[in-house]
Amino acid sequence: MRKTAAVVVTYNRKELLRKNLTNLLAQTVKCDIILVDNASTDGTAEMVEAEFADQVQYFNTGANLGGAGGFAYGLEKAVEAGYIYAWLMDDDTIPEKRSLEMLLRADKALKGNWGMLSSVAKWTDGSTCKANRQKKTLFTFVKDEELNAKKIIRAQMVSMVSMFVKTDVVREVGLPKADYFIWTDDYDFSGRVSKKYPVYIVTASVVIHEMKENKKANFAIESGDRIDRYQYLYRNDVDCYRQFGLKGWAYIILKDLYATLNVLLHSNGETGHKVITIWKGFVKGLQFRPEVTLIYTEE
Repeated sequence: MRKTAAVVVTYNRKELLRKNLTNLLAQTVKCDIILVDNASTDGTAEMVEAEFADQVQYFNTGANLGGAGGFAYGLEKAVEAGYIYAWLMDDDTIPEKRSLEMLLRADKALKGNWGMLSSVAKWTDGSTCKANRQKKTLFTFVKDEELNAKKIIRAQMVSMVSMFVKTDVVREVGLPKADYFIWTDDYDFSGRVSKKYPVYIVTASVVIHEMKENKKANFAIESGDRIDRYQYLYRNDVDCYRQFGLKGWAYIILKDLYATLNVLLHSNGETGHKVITIWKGFVKGLQFRPEVTLIYTEE
């Protein structure tokens, strides 16, 4: 058995998934692939069976568990199977040939003194992917000049677009919180790790995140049925950041106040609905305390 399992979560994006799997199989250091399909309806299962049947471990969850549920599901499989490392990514993450090799080189350079590593996510034009910029502290993001330098950078929170974690660390801190469904599960998970072990960005390890547009979510310009989905974000943020005590509470209150001001100044419609959504999510977050699932395996 190889020591690394790539854990890929997919939902109705089979063309991007094909590129993801093809690039994973072309890595200079080989890894196994655990593919978690959140019950896609676009022929994903048939495509995987026809093109990758003998090269991936395919699991269909039977329902859309969201990104959070999918990663919790797949990471649990990796830990239980005895892999040393799990490499988490979405189906629209396209790793470069040496992405995994560079993560493992960083492991040697750090002499194993780390809990989680993160690749640099670029967009299709080679610029930094705005949605996946890592956080150095609760209040600060890593800058482009740091990400473009060939070095290893300490971080506090990172995204699941190429997140590399030791399975022993997962046994200790638990799985990503599946109840989040979408949004903030990566910051919560990496935040829990960073309180116990160093988290680093490996700038030599690069992946391409093939989002349609290179932009962060902007609630002020959302419309239609997407508005209510943001309750997940504002609810989950409360649960995520309260783990950091007073600093965390200060951050989340300032963040929600800023989001409210942004909506009031720049909304393209349904301003009242959006403001209510922010604070309804916040109130739900005060009562939202999902349990951390720990994995117990026989030694």
